[in-house]
Amino acid sequence: MIDDGSRFISEPEVPPDPPGHTRRTVLKAIAATAAGSAVAGTGAAAPAAAAQAYTVAPGASVEVAMTVNGQPRKVVLEPRVTLLDTLRERLGLTGTKKGCDRGECGACTVLVDGERVKSCLTLAVMRQGAEVTTVEGLARGEELHPVQEAFIRHDAFQCGACTPGQIMSAVACIGEGHAGSEAEIREWMSGNLCRCAAYQNIVAAVADAAKEVRR
Repeated sequence: MIDDGSRFISEPEVPPDPPGHTRRTVLKAIAATAAGSAVAGTGAAAPAAAAQAYTVAPGASVEVAMTVNGQPRKVVLEPRVTLLDTLRERLGLTGTKKGCDRGECGACTVLVDGERVKSCLTLAVMRQGAEVTTVEGLARGEELHPVQEAFIRHDAFQCGACTPGQIMSAVACIGEGHAGSEAEIREWMSGNLCRCAAYQNIVAAVADAAKEVRR
């Protein structure tokens, strides 16, 4: 019952599940139907798609293969391990920082198949076969990426906690074509927080790097 201040209004009753069905079985049926539609849409054979599905026993580990900074890498880990922890703890790529560990600060931003991803929010097993680029993979030997050079020119970093994620997000921002104006840069970089408040310098660096990349 809901009291609106003058009278009680009866809430609509939620009908029970039909006999023999529960919400769990309905959700499973929907998932199965969606999977079948996806297979049909791609023209792939149903048995081949079914063969890709597997379960992992509790506590068991799986092998994950991906390309990281242009190098094929394989790691054996539990399915619950995030991409962030895989990069830092298993592959030794500590340039990607662990900040809030909740996807709020953007310090852990990396590129996955060319798109920016907050690596603390994705499991490594979900990126099987993906191409991952971290801040360590931007430079070509001694030649820095245009975004890295622009960050240096504009003093767009102070501490090292937020800078790697800012740089990776800036690379994606430019690649996505969202660096046309200061307002646009601010909007599309808003998923990354800077604890040093170097926002004005970061915006200037992204705008400068965008001009260099377009040449």
